[in-house]
Order: sequence, then structure tokens, then C-alpha cells
Amino acid sequence: LTASTGLDALTHAIEGYTTLGAWELADTLNLKAIELISRSLRSAVENDPKGREDMALGQYVTGMAFSNVGLGVVHGMAHPLSAFYDTPHGVANAVLLPYVMEFNKDYTGEKYREIARVMGVEGDEMSQEEYRNAAIEAVRQLSKDVNIPQTLKEIGVKEEDLPALAQAAMADVCTGGNPRPCTYELVLEVYKTAF
Repeated sequence: LTASTGLDALTHAIEGYTTLGAWELADTLNLKAIELISRSLRSAVENDPKGREDMALGQYVTGMAFSNVGLGVVHGMAHPLSAFYDTPHGVANAVLLPYVMEFNKDYTGEKYREIARVMGVEGDEMSQEEYRNAAIEAVRQLSKDVNIPQTLKEIGVKEEDLPALAQAAMADVCTGGNPRPCTYELVLEVYKTAF
């Protein structure tokens, strides 16, 4: 439960930071939330009081931010997983987040550099491609470290349901805030990649 809700909060922060509605004040809050969550989730899962306290702060800080700027297609794709399969919301977000970050990376400017930096990635001399990949890998590693499944297949999704899931994701209110424009075909492809 701690891992799932913690990665939901991280998804709020990363999507809120990269959404089309993002702006400076929300960016400041979301970056701080990413930092707090990425440094605290592992210890919170181990039931460390300081880790739990920092996670409570991190989720609160991103809550103030994303509620003003919206989210993106991670949430748009995660909501149908919960509706179709009763997948816990945080698990659905956590599985999809690295795949959607990969999908969005060319539409995020310098933001993945800052995500990588606050998640503890070292390497100021990295190219844009390198720091974008480093941010995605840092998210993926955090998810693995707290024992979140890494594919849709692992959480019981059926391949034949992917078209219906993609259709539902396109109708979700969060999808419109995604930094990369989404089509049914593109969203279906992300589901297939995550499968």
C-alpha cells in the first residue's frame, strides 16, 4: 500500500511538472515533491518514521501543485486499468509511468534534466538524450526497489483488452493535459509496449 500510494504521488508530481498546464509556481512544488518522494519512498516502505513523514509532505506538496495544473496520459491510461481489472490506482500509475515518460520525452524540453537531478542522478555533462533516459531509469529503479510489477501482463491485463483500454484512455479527462498529443493509435502502442 505504501509503495502503491507513494508511486501515485510521484506520478502526480512528474505529470504535474510536465503537463501542458504546468507553470512556474507549480513546477517549483512538483520538483520538491519529486525530490522528497524519491529520497523517502524506499525507507517509508520499510516503515521508517522519517521516510513516512517525508512521504506525507511530498504527497501534500504535489497535491497543491497538480490540482492547479492537471495531469496527463499516465493517469488517463491508469484509470481504465482500475475500472477493467480493479488494479490499485497507484500500481496502475507506477507500471505505466516509465513507458509514458519514454513516450513523452521529446516533448518535455529540459524538464527531465531537473527530474533526474532531484532524483539524485549525477552527471551535469549529460546530453539531452542521456538525461532523459536517466530520469526514466531513475523512476523505473525506484519502482523496482519497492517491488512494483514492471509490465501490464504482470498485473493480469489481457492483451485482447488493450484496444478497449486505449479507447477508454482517450475519453479520460487527464489525457488532454499530456505534453505529447495523443491519438488512439499512439496510446494503444504505449499499452502494447508496457504489456
